[in-house]
Amino acid sequence: MCDDHHGDGDGNELGRRALFVTSAAAALTLGSVTFGTSGAAAAADGDQETKTIRGTLPTGSPDFVYLPVEIPPGVRELKVSYTYERPTVPAGTAGNALDIGVFDERGTDLGGKGFRGWSGGARTEFFVRADDATPGYIPGPVRPGTWHIALGPYTVAPEGLPYEITITLTYGSPGTPVKPVYPPERAKGRGRAWYRGDCHLHSWYSDGRRTLAELAALARAAGLDFINSSEHNTQSAHAHWADQAGPHPDGELLILLGEEVTTRNGHVLALGVDPGTFIDWRYRARDNRFGKYARQIRRAGGLVVPAHPHATCIGCNWKFGFGEADAVEVWNGAYSPEDEVALADWDGMLVAAVRDGRRDWIPAMGNSDTHRDPDPVGRPQTVVLADDLTREAIQEGLRAGRSYVAESKDVSVSFTASGARGEHAGIGERLKADPDTPVTVRMEATGSAGCTIRFVTDQGVLFTSPTVPDSGTGSAQWRTTASYAAYVRAEVRRPPVIPGFPGPLAAFTNPIFLGRR
Repeated sequence: MCDDHHGDGDGNELGRRALFVTSAAAALTLGSVTFGTSGAAAAADGDQETKTIRGTLPTGSPDFVYLPVEIPPGVRELKVSYTYERPTVPAGTAGNALDIGVFDERGTDLGGKGFRGWSGGARTEFFVRADDATPGYIPGPVRPGTWHIALGPYTVAPEGLPYEITITLTYGSPGTPVKPVYPPERAKGRGRAWYRGDCHLHSWYSDGRRTLAELAALARAAGLDFINSSEHNTQSAHAHWADQAGPHPDGELLILLGEEVTTRNGHVLALGVDPGTFIDWRYRARDNRFGKYARQIRRAGGLVVPAHPHATCIGCNWKFGFGEADAVEVWNGAYSPEDEVALADWDGMLVAAVRDGRRDWIPAMGNSDTHRDPDPVGRPQTVVLADDLTREAIQEGLRAGRSYVAESKDVSVSFTASGARGEHAGIGERLKADPDTPVTVRMEATGSAGCTIRFVTDQGVLFTSPTVPDSGTGSAQWRTTASYAAYVRAEVRRPPVIPGFPGPLAAFTNPIFLGRR
């Protein structure tokens, strides 16, 4: 790795610097960049200083490379821009991709307080000052001390990754810090009812292209009652959602606050954490750190939800295991073979839970993971039975698995199990029945013309209905016993795209467990 520092055109060569390993795993720190101005006493209001740094990252670079920047007193704004070369590479070979972010004078320690923003590869420049910051970054004073520009060489081409970073300091009065305002944790609901939500959305506060207002409008149009802010590796959007909540002609929208924690070994949704919570992402499965941050999510009042666990993009496949999961995102965006694999994997986890006699099991959910037009919001959406439209009630329903996933607001299902003595259980519940006592499961579905209804147990698919008529409303009923089926879950399937394989999902439910165990 080489690192050439250049001044702002005055010939001030800072020279090559040695590298040293930081306390964080798989990270390196470059030599410091210093500025000549001594601070406010030597600079007029609005004066600027610029440094340009050039270097090359080789293949096999660590996950994170930190460039220290010595910030003198009297700086009003820090601005950073960067470029890097993207040479053509052979088919099947990863090209260059370089992420960027920044940590302030409080340091780069994992889980520390120094985080000030991350844009990944979504932007080529950013600024931070007391009263404002680029989306993805946290406003606040540019205090003196050692800041660190964080580079994330996501993939590096065989010939290396040449980069150029330009740092500009603007001097002057720091300005008035902004006080964050967060959305309320309660919206006007319908009491105990089924509420529709999409908990995986991206805006221009990470790598999405929509504003928060556009996302909120699309969420309401999709029939959603709640959403979850889930930007990649930053909580910066939290303080900007308040204007989109509250009374609205199309209904109130509960806005939960979270983050998509985007590691090199998979992504996890921190769903509904306390406002302003930042969850670190700078670790791999081999570092044995995920449990610590999963517990941090829960301490902050959130749920731990591995996202798109079988996605094939680099770094997206989930490798941390599911021991810390409160739920798992089985269906992500337009239904695909990746989702079919995730569904089968989740079903295997249900089988393992009943085999081992565990009362704990991992509920499934579905989200859109929308980024930009024409990605739809609320396709799919998770429909949860909750006591009210509040953060606590929605999370409790999701955690308990009292939910199903629907393709859109046009699809609704009702799924119950009943015993010989009139006992009833719904989605996510247990019907306490003797092993050989007859149990009847029944499903009703709307918005499902041309679909079939399937009942799936720990033995597999044991019932498939005739095709739902053109009215879109269909029902199915099946009898079993707890000794024959430890659980039953339901699916609504579109017609097959490939003969001999199941068609895409229109909806699926979490299971109803049968038996007294």
